Amino acid sequence: MELKKTLRWFGAKDPISLEQIKQTGATGIVTALHHIPNGEIWSVEEILKTKNNIEAHGLTWDVVESLPVHEDIKKGKTSRDSIIANYKESVKNLGQCGINTICYNFMPVLDWARTNLHYTLENGTEAMYFQADLFAAFDLFILKRPDASKDYTEKQLKEAEEIYKTLTQEDARSLAYNIIVATQSFIDGAVDADEKEPVAIFLKLLAEYDGIDKHQLRENFAFFLNEVIPVAEESGVSLAVHPDDPPFPLLGLPRIVSTGKDFEWLANVCPSLHNGITFCTGSLGARKDNNLAEIFEKYAERVHFLHLRSTKILDNGDFYETEHLDPTVDLPGVMKAIIEEQIRRKTTGRTDYNIPIRPDHGHKMLDDFDRAGNPGYPLIGRLKGLAELAGLEVGIRYLINN
Repeated sequence: MELKKTLRWFGAKDPISLEQIKQTGATGIVTALHHIPNGEIWSVEEILKTKNNIEAHGLTWDVVESLPVHEDIKKGKTSRDSIIANYKESVKNLGQCGINTICYNFMPVLDWARTNLHYTLENGTEAMYFQADLFAAFDLFILKRPDASKDYTEKQLKEAEEIYKTLTQEDARSLAYNIIVATQSFIDGAVDADEKEPVAIFLKLLAEYDGIDKHQLRENFAFFLNEVIPVAEESGVSLAVHPDDPPFPLLGLPRIVSTGKDFEWLANVCPSLHNGITFCTGSLGARKDNNLAEIFEKYAERVHFLHLRSTKILDNGDFYETEHLDPTVDLPGVMKAIIEEQIRRKTTGRTDYNIPIRPDHGHKMLDDFDRAGNPGYPLIGRLKGLAELAGLEVGIRYLINN
């Protein structure tokens, strides 16, 4: 018995091929139908094209990441009814094709946020970094979001202004591109990679959330869940929401999947175990008040997918993606809790005990520098993370069994 080892693959346009992924030790694939616009139905025919291609390479399609939740659903617009109907049909079709786990998120506009995609570590590898005052400078002086100053302290405003003064015009353009486009466009981003005025488009997208606070976003999420989860349950499919990344409000947008309390709300508003969680230690670990092992143990029965890595938080609020087994995050404690949950599931007759796991992101290293790749998804860096997690799992299983 072991956890199902997977890597994310972004389809035909991914610079990393299925042939390469197979050599890493992963036996499963995490992917999506990226060519189908958000809100449209994933047909059985299209699902099977991708599934058959993956299986032809000796791999299995274990998790959909993501079947995106359309922004109109998050905003609670009247158009959501027809879009949710399409979502239900896609869920049914995935179940019919034997793909039973869907990872998704409910983050408004931005999927995830970093300010530096090429932060050089002491050993020469590259990681992704979130610089709090630089992000504030982007918000206040590049984006110029209306009333943005209300979201910052006097100290933060001063630091943001000081750092903005050091930026060249090219620095500012590059920062806006990183936040709005580079980290988003390859995963169903809201702003196209070839958009000539990304800041203007982005401001309009943010403005559409005016008046939508945490309470209203939760209401819209609850509506979605109570419409879709019964269909998922009938289809043998589990939905697994991904935590907010980072797990705190940005750009005036509410965040509702950031803490253990948020998971408690999730479980109460739609109790079915098919309403589940993607347990991401990287995202949840970007808050010092999140006790990862404790949160996992409390909501373990709802965990259908695992993203594992470590996040180092600095005293000034910055964070970066450190080594997968960096002691900043208690991944051994989390892994022990995962294995214990797996044993419990098998003992009690649950069939979903081989929980899919993937190394979340990875450092750019070695010949990753000579190969194209999406931000956070280098081949060798993820291979290293996968190997480290596999070794950690074997070691903890040995200790449990002896």
